[in-house]
Amino acid sequence: MLLTKRVDGQSFNIRIEGAGEPILFVHGFPLDQTMWTNQIDHFSKSLQVIAPDLRGFGESSPAEGTVEMKDFADDLSCILDALEVKEPVHFCGLSMGGYIAWEFIQRYPEKVKSLILCDTKASPDTEEAKASREQTAQQVLAKGPEFLATAMPEKLFSPHTIAENSDAVKQTQSLIRSTNPNSIAAALRGMAVRADMDANLKSIDVPTLVIVGEDDQLTTPDVMKEMAKAIPNAQFVEVQQAGHMSPLEQPEFVNQTIEDFLRSQA
Repeated sequence: MLLTKRVDGQSFNIRIEGAGEPILFVHGFPLDQTMWTNQIDHFSKSLQVIAPDLRGFGESSPAEGTVEMKDFADDLSCILDALEVKEPVHFCGLSMGGYIAWEFIQRYPEKVKSLILCDTKASPDTEEAKASREQTAQQVLAKGPEFLATAMPEKLFSPHTIAENSDAVKQTQSLIRSTNPNSIAAALRGMAVRADMDANLKSIDVPTLVIVGEDDQLTTPDVMKEMAKAIPNAQFVEVQQAGHMSPLEQPEFVNQTIEDFLRSQA
């Protein structure tokens, strides 16, 4: 079921399926909730699945200027309140969705039951990375998102996926092409100024699952393994034949991994 909720003057498109404990799926950049379709179909059989389009993405209101990770986190908290979700959620975020997770658990710890962090990191951008994001923002504002749709698959996907799963690649390219350039630029600038969360990892006190594709070039397995070591009692899982989009590339394995993790909390 798709719902539209207005929160603080913004319109949010939200997919809600199933019943039971709530699990919140937060998509990566520059995508929308449809990247989680395989997870939504699987987990809605036993849980209440909540998968919003973040501000600026999918069918939610467009964004301008700079949208910081804390802004996205505040949006999500307001969405949960608007949906009258009373229980703490299993928060599952990929890439930028993971950056948002750090802010969410810092600002709303009472709303988090567990963390599932897919292909993300806690460290901030280097000065070089910040400059690159601004350059990309300027380019997408001037030329539109087509160049991102063309260039990003090699960074997002494993060579195996590019060779064997053209549907996943085409779906992702289509999402990128349809995204508002102002929204892309706003999120790029928000990611560039995100806080360094490395020092906060040791204070995370909820069950945490860290998932990474073996071929992830953007948040490599080595980086994510070290991150998992810094989080008390975190589980680390590497996904074979997957890149930065591991839940989309290897959905059956990732779904089973998440299911096992959730079952271990029962």
